[in-house]
Parts: sequence; C-alpha cells; structure tokens
Amino acid sequence: MDNNKKDIKTKSAFVAIVGKPNVGKSSLLNRLLGEKIAIVSAKPQTTRSKIMGVMNAGEYGETQLVFTDTPGMHKPKNKLGDYMVKTIVDSIGDVDICLMVVEESGRLHEAELELIEKIKKLDMPAILAINKIDRLNDKTMLLDRIAQFSELYDFSEIIPISVQEGDGIERIIEKLCEMAGEGPHFFDDDTLTDQPERVIAAEIIREKMLRLLSDEVPHGTAVEIEKMRERVSGDITDIEATIYCEKESHKGIIIGKGGAMLKKIGSYARTDLEKFLETRVNLKLWVKVTPDWRNKAGGLKRFGYTEEK
Repeated sequence: MDNNKKDIKTKSAFVAIVGKPNVGKSSLLNRLLGEKIAIVSAKPQTTRSKIMGVMNAGEYGETQLVFTDTPGMHKPKNKLGDYMVKTIVDSIGDVDICLMVVEESGRLHEAELELIEKIKKLDMPAILAINKIDRLNDKTMLLDRIAQFSELYDFSEIIPISVQEGDGIERIIEKLCEMAGEGPHFFDDDTLTDQPERVIAAEIIREKMLRLLSDEVPHGTAVEIEKMRERVSGDITDIEATIYCEKESHKGIIIGKGGAMLKKIGSYARTDLEKFLETRVNLKLWVKVTPDWRNKAGGLKRFGYTEEK
C-alpha cells in the first residue's frame, strides 16, 4: 500500500480553538500535538496571544491541521485585554473550522454566547468539545449539556472529552480530518509551531509565575529574553531573562525573601526549558518595574502584544 502513497491527495484545515477562560484550550492544544507549546495554569487569561500548532494526521500524514490557541473570551479591563479580545475575533475570521471548548457543567457564560454569535454570523463549521468529563460521576448529565448547546448552534459534532485523561482526543482529530478540504500543506511536515524558541522560553517562565504567585501579581508581568545562546560545546544553553512587573511591591513578591521566590521560579522554569530545548540550561533572571505597561502602546509593542509580530 505504501506504493500508493504518492497518489493520496493532501488536505488541510485551519482550526481556531476558542472558549471562555480556563476551560482547557491550551491543554487541549498540547494534548493534540503531543508536545507542550502553550503554557497552562489554573488562572484565567493565561494565554495572551494566539499560538499556532501544526500536526499532520491520517494514515500517511496527508491531512495537515493548523491549530490556533486563542486567549479566553472576557471583558477587557486594559489595552492588553483589548488586544486579547481582538485576537480571538480575528482568529475566528481567519480559519476554516472553530473548535469550541466548554466545561462539563454550569450555566451558559456570557462569553460563550458571544462566541457562538460570532460563529453564527460567519456561518462557520464548528465542533463543540465538552471538556473535563472525568469530573462527572453521573455521565447522563452530559445529555443536558449537549442539549443546552445544541439549541444554540448546529455544531458539526459535539464530542465529550477529557484532556487530562486523553478521552475523545482521537475523535476530534478524526472529525477535523473529515472536515478538512483538499489542498496543499501550508507548512513543512516537521513544523510544530510558529513561535520562536525565545517566545516559548519567555512563556515558560511566565507560566511558573502564574502557578507560584498570587492572582494579581502575575497578570501584570511580562518576560523578555535578553540572551539565548547555545555554548560552543553544544551541551548547554545560556538564557538571560528580565521579568517586568507594574509595581515595586510586586517586584518584592516576585523576588521573595532572600531571593527565594525568584530562585523557585527559575528552578521550575529551567526544568521545562531543558525538556523543550533538549539540552541543559543555565538560566539567569532579573526583575524590573515598568508601571502600567498593560495600558501603554509602547509596553504592549515591546512585549509583542500588537497586531504586527
């Protein structure tokens, strides 16, 4: 059958992963790709920019799925929030299929209704993934959840999933492959993401702050990689990064007593960086204050939160 590989027609689809904050969009992207390219935390609005991930599916890898992980839909409170919401709206308009992620129970969220309205206006093919079904003791409750969303939009398919357990992931890939259109692949077969290593390195460091610090502090932080260089020996990469925050009090919290918190952030980040780069990492971190950068065009542009990347 391998002799017929050259006769197989290629397919492709651009897919936006959308939903309200903290439903598991980034975790789903990582699970689909089998690699961690998007940061994950229990705090909402972890993802700030759209992150693209590429996978080739099908028996011969004939179908290329290009995923875009978007920020959670929310009411913006600053210019960074405005940028994030615009990113979501633009992403929906630029893709072939929407993969909307919701939780296994609860009331309909205003952000979910808003997203469905945008999908409706575009008459966009969409799959609904009901995540976190591992938390349901009574699986019959899914029927009510399915009915709840079925009334709002004619989804191509509603798929109960558990990103944590891996349930339903293969069905999502199968359905997306069915929906993909014939056409060339847009990226080389070995492409994983459009994010440069420096961007992913900065996001890994930010993720550790989201996990280790109190709610308010990490949302006002940004990370800039000042230096990222592999040594001549090839067995270690030196990374120097600056963490920017908005208040002197936040700087003190990030550094911690005797530098303990900064060391902890660095230690956790180093572990993930070494996995991602597949080499040892020498990581150095600094902390600087840039007041109210989330509301300043210069601050947003400096950290890459602009339309032009």
